[in-house]
Amino acid sequence: MINEFKANDQIQGWSAIGAPAIIDIRIEMVFVKPVSGIVMKFMTRFYARIRHWFALALSAMLFFTLAPETLGADPAGADKIIVLGDSLAAGLGVDLSEAFPALIQSKIEAAGYNDRVVNAGESGDTSADGLGRIDWLLKQRFDVLILELGGNDGLRGLTVTSTQTNLQAIIDRVKQKYPKALIVIAGMQMPPNLGEEYNGAFRKLYPELAAANHAALIPFLLEGVGGKPELNQPDQIHPNVEGHKIVADNVWKVLYPLLQRMHSHNA
Repeated sequence: MINEFKANDQIQGWSAIGAPAIIDIRIEMVFVKPVSGIVMKFMTRFYARIRHWFALALSAMLFFTLAPETLGADPAGADKIIVLGDSLAAGLGVDLSEAFPALIQSKIEAAGYNDRVVNAGESGDTSADGLGRIDWLLKQRFDVLILELGGNDGLRGLTVTSTQTNLQAIIDRVKQKYPKALIVIAGMQMPPNLGEEYNGAFRKLYPELAAANHAALIPFLLEGVGGKPELNQPDQIHPNVEGHKIVADNVWKVLYPLLQRMHSHNA
């Protein structure tokens, strides 16, 4: 029996210019009487929701206090790249500077471009969560959307149809607001324990979305990383520092040709 609930965490928010801000939160609850596992399960879920809304509130505050028009426009010829994702983009378990979006930013600078990557990853997000956040993200202009969602849908056994519907809705809203924006879809795969029927349908989801929307496709975001203990954290789900380097390479293979074409057209 447990009579104490503690949570120490960091909440990350993103401003309209892509600058991160991190705040610490600490929750401690001590119960007079021992509580059951059911109560503790409820408290864990309750805390997860608190964390989620803290992140949204922090990001909203930063967006309106550090809006682009206040701080100045992007450099001439610069494109903005949004990474809308889950814990893979958010870099769960590694430093923010070691997550693949930050590594992509470094590759862009090394290539001589002044484009800017905005990491809109949120740990735990499903495709439905991403759909719920897209209207807020559309308040800022961007040129490329890297859509890295759906993995949590699969791990929770949500229907492939619902995932596809949510991802398509995200793409539709982006195209409606920014018709010239390019879409990059990061494909995911599920572990074999979910069954071949489900896994097969899940694998087809991303190529079908890309073909239907004339989008670029990263066939499998975790190619060369998934299933390799030495490249993953102890949970064998999230890449470690070395794993994120390979993930960044997988993204760069698809993103770099797009940037080359975009800049040649702008020249």
